[in-house]
Amino acid sequence: MLFVFHTIRKSYLHFFSPILILFLSGCISCRKVQKRVSSLEMKFLNQYVIPYNFSFDNTTVGGLSGIDYDSTSEVYYSISDDRSAINPARFYTFKMNIKNNKIDTVVFLQKTFLKNPSGNNFPSATATTATIDPEALRRYGNNFFWSSEGERIVNNNDTILLNPEIYISDVQGNYLDTLRLPGQVKVSAGQTGIRQNGAFEGLAFSPDGKFLFVSVEEPLLQDGPRAGLGDSAGVIRIIKYDLQTKKPVAQYAYTIDPVVYPVQPASGFRVNGISDIMCIGNNKLLVIERSFSTGRLSCSIRVYETDLSTADDISSFSSLQGKNYKPAVKKQLLNMDNLGIYIDNIEGVTYGPELTNGNRSLIFIADNNFNAYEKTQLLLFELSGK
Repeated sequence: MLFVFHTIRKSYLHFFSPILILFLSGCISCRKVQKRVSSLEMKFLNQYVIPYNFSFDNTTVGGLSGIDYDSTSEVYYSISDDRSAINPARFYTFKMNIKNNKIDTVVFLQKTFLKNPSGNNFPSATATTATIDPEALRRYGNNFFWSSEGERIVNNNDTILLNPEIYISDVQGNYLDTLRLPGQVKVSAGQTGIRQNGAFEGLAFSPDGKFLFVSVEEPLLQDGPRAGLGDSAGVIRIIKYDLQTKKPVAQYAYTIDPVVYPVQPASGFRVNGISDIMCIGNNKLLVIERSFSTGRLSCSIRVYETDLSTADDISSFSSLQGKNYKPAVKKQLLNMDNLGIYIDNIEGVTYGPELTNGNRSLIFIADNNFNAYEKTQLLLFELSGK
């Protein structure tokens, strides 16, 4: 989740009908980024906006932070990053009708509450206790894997700590298990572990179904500074899990770009990090980098093809500072600033169905943070090449 409350201009969204169909709206050497040539191409086709505060089955649809497509059932799943504050933590199942290579209608089918190990809905946070922060979701067989960013609040008044997690739930949302965490990411009150709101944002299964890749949104505290302006890039970790043992087996360094735009005022908020990943081949990922700077309503979204095959395993490094390693190779496929449309807080990506010309579709989704000034966008692209 990107916690930003915009007051620059309004997004004029119209609630067309109470029925379930929504109609179309219109550095040091070890950190140097390695680049390669890609034959993949992305072509923007159209966008669809789900109206603000759309209600489905007595819940508010918003904060949609991950998306996954089930080609067998031809349905999509999207997880909300509501921390059980508006409604209990949940994901949605919906249909998306694509006609003439455009998103025509979206039909919500089901909401599923996620359950904690006690079999209850996850509670909301209190002044002294943390709760889950759902961010990414992927279906795997008859189960779902989903991530929570945890909590790290350390100040003069409070110390509230909750580890990020990768949960496994069944199709009814019942808790089954969690994956073992690498020690480097565990939350602490000191200068190690995840940053607040900068943990597990992306999940991706390998094509053979044997591994799960998990991306950390921002650099761990011990790994170096966050991305800044100019040439001030940061380094994040991508964790590889063996799905049979449910244990991490490798970690890879990925160099995120600097923040795209200066902030206004200079003391404002800025960030760049990974908001989602998706496998596009063996050891190859599609990576979304999302940059935001106070003073701009829109986010800057870059999409990269990333190759992990020549990257070093950095799992033995408690800190990356001062270490020598080969990071992942990355190649930019798309800069959404060049599309000529407003782009919001893109937090999810999935393959969609085959298009009429035989090429694969890609669907991106934006988290509106339950904010009237932001949009729940669905962006449709054509993916071609190899």
